[in-house]
Amino acid sequence: MAARLYDREPAKIQAPSKKRDYFESNTEWFGVIIDTFNDKENALGFCTTPSGLRWDGTVASDAEQRTINDMPINPSWNTFWDVAVVSNDQGWFVEMRIPFSSLRFQDREGRVIMGLIAFRWLPRKAEGDVFPAVDPKLGMMGMWKPSQAHEIILEGVHSRRPLYITPYGLGGYGQSNDLNDEETAYIHTDKPTYEAGLDVKYGLTSNLTLDLTVNTDFAQVEADDYQVNLSRFSLFFPEKRLFFLERAGIFDFSFGEYNQLFYSRRIGIAEEQSVHIYGGARLVGRLGPWDLGFLDMQTAPLHEESLPSENFGVFRARRRVFNPYSYVGGMLTTRLGTDGSYNTVYGLDGTFRLHGDDYFLLNWAQSFETGKDNNPGSLDPARFRLGWERRTRRGLGFNLGFSRSGRDYDPGMGFEMREDFSRFGNRVLYGWLPGEKSFLSQHYFFTDGYVYFRNEDHSLESAEVGPGWGFLTKVGWNGELAFKICRESVREEISFFDKVFVPPGNYSFSGLKGYVQTPFGNLLSAMITIDAGSFYDGWRATVGIRPIWGISSDFTLSGYYEFNRVDFNIRRQILTAQIAQVRLLATLSTKFSASAFIQYDSAMDQVTANVRLRFNPREGNDLYLVFNEGLNTNRGRDIPYRPYYSGRAVMIKYSYTFVF
Repeated sequence: MAARLYDREPAKIQAPSKKRDYFESNTEWFGVIIDTFNDKENALGFCTTPSGLRWDGTVASDAEQRTINDMPINPSWNTFWDVAVVSNDQGWFVEMRIPFSSLRFQDREGRVIMGLIAFRWLPRKAEGDVFPAVDPKLGMMGMWKPSQAHEIILEGVHSRRPLYITPYGLGGYGQSNDLNDEETAYIHTDKPTYEAGLDVKYGLTSNLTLDLTVNTDFAQVEADDYQVNLSRFSLFFPEKRLFFLERAGIFDFSFGEYNQLFYSRRIGIAEEQSVHIYGGARLVGRLGPWDLGFLDMQTAPLHEESLPSENFGVFRARRRVFNPYSYVGGMLTTRLGTDGSYNTVYGLDGTFRLHGDDYFLLNWAQSFETGKDNNPGSLDPARFRLGWERRTRRGLGFNLGFSRSGRDYDPGMGFEMREDFSRFGNRVLYGWLPGEKSFLSQHYFFTDGYVYFRNEDHSLESAEVGPGWGFLTKVGWNGELAFKICRESVREEISFFDKVFVPPGNYSFSGLKGYVQTPFGNLLSAMITIDAGSFYDGWRATVGIRPIWGISSDFTLSGYYEFNRVDFNIRRQILTAQIAQVRLLATLSTKFSASAFIQYDSAMDQVTANVRLRFNPREGNDLYLVFNEGLNTNRGRDIPYRPYYSGRAVMIKYSYTFVF
């Protein structure tokens, strides 16, 4: 791929970072989105900037973003490719070299059909130039949608199937302070760490890739972001581990929001701790008209009595039907413990493009596990969803659905926020594209709403409804503001931090929720979020700000601050929780970077630091130096007194890829 990117004002070209996979809107971009299997749903992205950095990532679910935090683009995926750039008084110029062996595609006697999108982003103008032309009614994610790609035909292309063997070595030293079983004292432990492992990648055919991993390690993965949980449901954290990200879209089986039949963080993470992975295998690709995905992993026991060694298996198959934008598929997950426990789930799903922007969604799943009746003719261990979407920001658009989950439904490898319910709801909107004379690029009015009923007696469990307005200006300001009215029926006490709780009862409350983002193309920008109003029988206020500052091409500073206050005056209970995060990124070159990620959580009285140095002279050859530490900021909070630090570790990891 090559591009000539002319600019009348080359002195104003922005390139605030050289870091691999830097993913912000305050830099100039040239990128290509390649739908290698031409399936209109999944794609690979390759982008660069005037500093010559490499960004690569995956696109899933046709880049449909259903919530502000639900990003269908994952930049954690990496592969083998290279890029060169040059800047002068005419602009900047790009050459990319992407080996066919780094892609997976289907060739028929040397003939390959792929989907292609190419785009340029100019941050100072908030301008995106896209080929092929993408209708603005699709919103800000339109340029990422594989369904909009231009089909290209390649002749005389045959997939090469190299063998990649990547051994790694890890050495380090850790210290921890853990509360004993009697909760009377902390036990100090010093533990050196020495590990070695191996990853193997081989293309069985031009369409199918086999990955093997032995003694899998993720020491270099960035720490999860702190979150404050003011709900009665589990928090969702995105996957960051590279092994689970390649062609991850093929394993997507969603019931809406964060509810998924397969959630890869169930493997190797339990009870907020890392679980050692002995190894496993993954096979992804296409066989005839079928997209296939297979994954099998074996984990070590965490605690011999509470969490035995387990085997996790996933099989996924799907194919297009009727038209290029519709598919049907199925998934099978198995979770088997060495203690004889098991959880097995099968699912069937389909997405059908009816006409234009209208899509019909169908999902069905049923689980079977130890100790349950496991009646295949019952709805108790089953979940299903029916949905109708009109994917547009111009005119009438909507996302409507009905979902039901039975009392015994339990996806052992999935993520579920609730259980035993029936749900109606989602969003209806009407939008406008005002035209050249308006300062607005688009704006829309919407109504969000849902209602949950308990299956056992059909009583209302939760409901929320309210109107709102969203906008995007031509200089890059964007945001949404909504008024919401809520109804909650609480049968069991909801406990928050520091003995703040909501007793059983029926509650009605209301408030405002929204966000505004300053022009995201500026070197200094910020997003501000708010969620405030009455809350059960009290009130709450949550305000967050997320700034980012591209200081220079060598330094980027970003952060996040969130303030939460909950006041139940009737019970004289007050909760104040703050989260502060700082990220500092230094990039001496495109091959060497240093990052520091420091977080503070006032509710837990804890500070954690994650510092990473990375030297990446070429793809597949990585040297990491990682330092982690957790500090207790209020030692006298508990009895016995907390130690100064909960744990610290320093690790060095080196991996080298041999290509045959």
